[in-house]
Amino acid sequence: MGRGETSYSQAAGIPELRQALAAFYLQEYGVEIAPRRIMITPGASGALLLIAALLINPGDGMLMTDPGYPCNRHFLRLVEGEGQLVPVGPEDRFQLTANKAAEHWQGNTIGAMVASPANPSGEILARQELSDLFDLCCANNGHLVVDEIYHGLSYDEPAPSILEITDQAFVINSFSKYFGMTGWRLGWLVAPEHAVADLEKLAQNLFISMSTMSQYAALAAFEPATRTILDARREEFARRRDYLLPELRRLGFDIPHTPAGALYIYAGISKFSNNSSEFCLNLLEQHGIAITPGADFGSHLSQQHVRFAYTTSMEQLQEVVRRLDAIFG
Repeated sequence: MGRGETSYSQAAGIPELRQALAAFYLQEYGVEIAPRRIMITPGASGALLLIAALLINPGDGMLMTDPGYPCNRHFLRLVEGEGQLVPVGPEDRFQLTANKAAEHWQGNTIGAMVASPANPSGEILARQELSDLFDLCCANNGHLVVDEIYHGLSYDEPAPSILEITDQAFVINSFSKYFGMTGWRLGWLVAPEHAVADLEKLAQNLFISMSTMSQYAALAAFEPATRTILDARREEFARRRDYLLPELRRLGFDIPHTPAGALYIYAGISKFSNNSSEFCLNLLEQHGIAITPGADFGSHLSQQHVRFAYTTSMEQLQEVVRRLDAIFG
C-alpha cells in the first residue's frame, strides 16, 4: 500500500504471483506449469465459481462425494447444474474411486470433482487413484476437478497432485490453509491450456480482479523464512492430530482410519447417538464443546458422524478431552 499498489490487477492476477506459484509447483512437485495457466482468484470459492461457469450447462451434473464440502454442489446449482452425490463410507476412506464413479456416471454427467486431502475426512487419494479417476473421465469425455486446498497439510507423506499425472485436469487451491491467509481471500486455479482464455473472460465479467494488496502480500508466502514458519505450523497440527485421535478412540468414537491430512477427524458416534445434529447441539449447549454434525456435509451416514477440527490450541484440545471424559469416560 505504501508503494501505491492499490489499482486493479490483471483479471488472471499479477504476473509476479503467477510466476511464484509456477516456481512453487516445480519445487514441490517437480512439474513445469506455464504461469499463464494459473489464475489467481478471490479465494478457492472464486476458482469454484469459474469452473462451474466454464464447464456446466443447465442440466449437467458432476460427481462428488457424500460426505463432502457442501459449497461445491451449491456452485453447480448456481449455474443450473447439479452435484451428483456418490455415497462413500469408511470402507472407501470417504473418497471417490474410479469404480464408484463408473457405477454412478449418468447420461448428464460431465465429470467428477474430488478433494485430496478431503474435508471432512482428511483422507488422501493416492497417485494411482487419481490416475484411474482421470482415465475414467477421459473415457467418458468428461472433466476431472481436484480440490487441493489442503496440500501442504499432510502428516505422514505428501499428497500427490493430479498435475504430476496430467496437465488436462483442473486444480483448485488456496492461500487460506497451509499458507494461513484466511482473511486475505486469495486462491488460485490451474487450468488446461485450452481453457485459459475463456476463464479470463469469465473472471473479467464476474469479479474484474482480485485484491491487488492481497496478491502482493502473498508473495511473502514463498520466502524461505515464511516456509520455515509454515512447516512448523504443520508439525504442530500433526502433534494435535496425534493427541486427539487416540483420545477420541479411547472414549468410544469410531475412527477406523488415521486421517492423513487436512485439519479434521471424522468420527462415528453410533455408540452415543443416531442424531448427529442433536448430539452436537447438546455438546455445545450443555458442555461448551463445538464440533460439526455430519449433516453439514451430506446425507450418507450423516447422522452417525461428526467432525472434530484440531485448528485450536493443544490446551483447548486437552480441555475438550477432559470434558468429553466427564461425559463418556
